[in-house]
Amino acid sequence: MCGIAGFYASPLPALKYPDVVQDMLAQIEHRGPDEAGCFLDDRMAMGTVRLSIIDLSTGSQPMGSPDGRYWLCYNGELYNYRELRSELTRLGFAFRTRSDTEVVLLAWAAWGAACLKRFNGAFAFSLFDSVTGELHLARDRYGKRPLFVARHEGGWLFASEMKAFLAYPGFRFSFDAPQLASMFATWTPLPGQSGFRDIEQLPMGEYLTIDGTRAERRRWAALDLVGGAPPATEEEAVELVRAELDAAVDVRLRSDVEVGVYASGGLDSSILAHLVARRSDVPLRTFSLQFEDAEFDESAEQNALASHLGVDHSALRVSDSDVVEAFPEAVRHAEVPVFRTAFVPMYLLAEHVRSQGIKVVLSGEGADEAFLGYGIFKDTRLLSEWNDLDDDERMSRLGRLYPYLGHFNGEDGQRRMLGLYQQFTEERLPGLFSHQMRFQNGRFATRLLKDAGDPFAALQELVAEESGYAELSAVQKAQWLEFRTLLSGYLLSTQGERMALAHGVENRCPFLDPAVVRLATSVNQRFGDEYDEKYLLKRAYADVLPARIIEKGKFPYRAPDSAAFVRSNSDYRDLLTDADTLDEIGVLDPRFVRRFTDRIFDSRPERIGTKENQTFVFLASTIWLHHWFVRGHARRRDPLDVPMHVVDRRSDALSA
Repeated sequence: MCGIAGFYASPLPALKYPDVVQDMLAQIEHRGPDEAGCFLDDRMAMGTVRLSIIDLSTGSQPMGSPDGRYWLCYNGELYNYRELRSELTRLGFAFRTRSDTEVVLLAWAAWGAACLKRFNGAFAFSLFDSVTGELHLARDRYGKRPLFVARHEGGWLFASEMKAFLAYPGFRFSFDAPQLASMFATWTPLPGQSGFRDIEQLPMGEYLTIDGTRAERRRWAALDLVGGAPPATEEEAVELVRAELDAAVDVRLRSDVEVGVYASGGLDSSILAHLVARRSDVPLRTFSLQFEDAEFDESAEQNALASHLGVDHSALRVSDSDVVEAFPEAVRHAEVPVFRTAFVPMYLLAEHVRSQGIKVVLSGEGADEAFLGYGIFKDTRLLSEWNDLDDDERMSRLGRLYPYLGHFNGEDGQRRMLGLYQQFTEERLPGLFSHQMRFQNGRFATRLLKDAGDPFAALQELVAEESGYAELSAVQKAQWLEFRTLLSGYLLSTQGERMALAHGVENRCPFLDPAVVRLATSVNQRFGDEYDEKYLLKRAYADVLPARIIEKGKFPYRAPDSAAFVRSNSDYRDLLTDADTLDEIGVLDPRFVRRFTDRIFDSRPERIGTKENQTFVFLASTIWLHHWFVRGHARRRDPLDVPMHVVDRRSDALSA
């Protein structure tokens, strides 16, 4: 795992390239605290800060091809690098290292951009072709690793994190109001959004080729949610689930450092802990969060799992004040507005994990998206069939949706839910039928803005441009939206990768192995009870995990939101309503912000609803983003504090 940064076709004099690129790397040194390197050419400069995981001694970057044509700065892990290395060796390529970085480099030399389809990994990289002068920027198929691109004074900037741009001379951040409206309404950045003007995030599964002022973006990996032919029987499906997850875990355990597991107490992470523990000769080290507030705590399930598997478990207990105190720094690493505080405890957990000497963890992200684990999938199935059912059948199905939630139980509860669901049986937002109920909360958050415009226009444009989207079933459309929005935009990034890499910890996600996702799409809703989420996963591992974990209903990971601020730090009332700050930001509506903030701080915490919680966290995170990025306080002034390797191909350097 690493971080990359650089610039191309810059108007800066080449003499300044080394200082500027090293200053950009210093802003993201937390991603790669082990060593650094940069490549300099008359046309561009790029560099890497490295977190050493594979081939600790000879995997340094930047790395050049044997003929000196291609130069690579690489962030991530290629899990199938051994298989690709063998294939490249048969083609006549000779390797100088044992690193996956060299496999990426020589795969591009062998197959060009077509190599991307062969990659099973989580990555983002910059590759310079010194013969054609082209710069290629690429990102993995599910958006695990970030890559931002900015246009500035006729040139291009790129980096794993936007804070690197703070070190580029003359670059300034400013909010983009339409993007903020979209984020507030849909809970997350869409694939290309950053929240700031003139900065784009390279979408998942795409690569960008820049040649001077010309740039062309291409998609190399489409999201396939149709899958292949399903297995003939449920037993065969169960065996295939076990086999594919076994293989996915095996390749993600390839590492020259110890690998731990995030074990929340839920089904997905418990499966991973079981699979890793049985492969280890020493007790597996697992890590989890516990909360003082019982509403968010899963410590009972975590302890049951640890005892059952005999793992070396370590839990970090988090309070309201911990969330509030760490919030500003966690937002600095998130770099985008956030709709809930759950990313903050993950920031604290990663810090704890690294303090225990662990650099790599496996985590369960992607399981709910692949195996339809979220309630939104059950809701969508019911709503799509609603008009074909009579009231008795509707009531019966409502009772099966969430038997573990009190407000769905009993005839009175079901009748209340009947009225709620009835409001969302018609598609009012074209292409977004499955998410209309969710987006009601997002509409409220857009009131923070002076002019929200149509906050769903960008998402509707995204689905309208997607080939084959219209032919998907209602549930498959919901799944597509989850993969392309909340998974890549929040769960894998803000709550996952960004919080982990803030402390130099790499997270790996076996449920996002392409083969696992492909299998899941072929078996979903074909076996068992369609209202029993992740039915096949439960069946596959019921005999090896504690019953309380298998039988427990879906328990979404959450943390205290506005209540934590109300109970712990009343100063936030003044911070969020400061007139000078709101005037500087420009896009927020000061009158609504003040009325809303007063209402939050004058309310009893338990009476603050979901939409108000989300709006509060969006507001607080936007205020801090203004401080860190628009005002520029996130810029680090200290130089790189790691060994630096420089490859200088500038004409002045060569002539000297």
